[in-house]
Amino acid sequence: MRQPLRFPWSSLDVDDRSAPVIAVRVDVTGTKGEVPDHSHRKGQLVFALGGGVTCRVPSGLWMVPPHCAVWIPGGMQHSNLATENARLFFVYIEPDIVGLPGRCCTLSISPLLRELIVELCDQVGDDLARVDLLASVLLRELPRMPVQQLHLPLSSEPRLKRIAAALAKDPSDRRTLAEWSKRVALSESSLARLVVRETGLSFGRWRQQLHLIVALRELTAGASVQQVSADLGYESVAAFITMFKKALGKPPAKYLNSIVRDA
Repeated sequence: MRQPLRFPWSSLDVDDRSAPVIAVRVDVTGTKGEVPDHSHRKGQLVFALGGGVTCRVPSGLWMVPPHCAVWIPGGMQHSNLATENARLFFVYIEPDIVGLPGRCCTLSISPLLRELIVELCDQVGDDLARVDLLASVLLRELPRMPVQQLHLPLSSEPRLKRIAAALAKDPSDRRTLAEWSKRVALSESSLARLVVRETGLSFGRWRQQLHLIVALRELTAGASVQQVSADLGYESVAAFITMFKKALGKPPAKYLNSIVRDA
């Protein structure tokens, strides 16, 4: 079950405010929370201090584990799905005033930047000079944050959309490329070329990236490695850990701990 994410101010329209940086704290209590498809003129940084968020844009899915953030450029259609009991911060930034890409990316967030975001959310009253100072430091530090490869490329090609929807619904689906090719009425070699052309990844690597996104989302929500491994259809926990380590350089627990430690 999902509930709409609740903002501190129900009437907040970030595009109506001229401030270069607007920071909003959003806590998800109990069940999963969701912001459905929408867009705004300002760019948005989606930062998770606890729990995780999956951001969907037309070109892909982007994962926000704890102490990381996703940058969504202004004007881009997107939705956000948060895990249970997530602690989120949405930072809205005027276009063209920060040196970030014109595409989505997942960023590690340093302790300094984390404290700046939290402090901006806590600012009330008329201390505009302090707000301006915090915002200027944030804009200076943000482009320095390292990029994490935590996204799944998506395609508008109808046959790949069908496969992606099926795998997202049931990530444990282990049908082979040959089996999928029959379902979408393509030869195996044609489907393989189509996946590479549309996503830049082989079919196996594309499905593995989906597994990583799902695994990180569930692990940050408190699921055990054993549970996630079973949900993704791996024959053993060891096989899942091996896949995770090959893809991200560390087993699940060490990877998540390193994000928190290095952030």
